[in-house]
Amino acid sequence: MSVIANTPKPPYFAVIFTSTRTKGENGYGEMADRMVELAEQQLGFLGIESAREDVGITVSYWADLDSIRNWKANSEHLKAHKKGRKSWYSSFKVRISKVERDYGI
Repeated sequence: MSVIANTPKPPYFAVIFTSTRTKGENGYGEMADRMVELAEQQLGFLGIESAREDVGITVSYWADLDSIRNWKANSEHLKAHKKGRKSWYSSFKVRISKVERDYGI
């Protein structure tokens, strides 16, 4: 993903997912694409940005905390989360933040 998300005027929320991968693809790319597709269908989803080198960082933006809770509870997302713990990530961390201000060009 190489596009900067077009988010609304704050406040809104960001879910920051930082990870290190295990060796091998193991279906990761296909599932990552599916999770973006699925997230885009969720009520309250605002956008997503992602980059990967040695450490991957994906930031998804949400209208409110209820939207984040609903995304976390999505059955397909839960399956991907379980597979990630087992096969794709050697470590990861999730952080949820309220965006109070944003600016740019």
